[in-house]
Amino acid sequence: MAPILIIMGSATDRPIANKAEKILEKFGIGYETFVASAHRTPDRVVEIVRNCDADVFIALAGLSAALPGVVAAHTLKPVIGVPCASSSSPANLDSLLSVVQMPPGVPVGGVGIGRGENAALLASRILAVTDSKIEVKLEKYRRELE
Repeated sequence: MAPILIIMGSATDRPIANKAEKILEKFGIGYETFVASAHRTPDRVVEIVRNCDADVFIALAGLSAALPGVVAAHTLKPVIGVPCASSSSPANLDSLLSVVQMPPGVPVGGVGIGRGENAALLASRILAVTDSKIEVKLEKYRRELE
């Protein structure tokens, strides 16, 4: 069982997923990564979410960014949404707003556009609430940034 599940709406989101994976690897946190679209393969999204034991989900999506909300609708575990830029919308404010404008009862934590690394850091902080080893690694990482 990996404590983090990364799910991308499209394979084109791979560079953003790589940012998250790099941070998780640095901290020695296990993860699994899948590609499944809220629009093109909604049944697969639900299957992945319902059949995994992850503690935290990171959902990356561009354009309408429905994926984080769909994931959050099928779990009570924390979901972090990462809006992704696209060639048709490099700033992709639509995606950012879709991630943070969830209806009541379907919370999604959001990070900046393309910020897979921040999603991984936030997921790590969530795990650190009950894992002091991760907390120590996060503190060390913070000192390295100073």
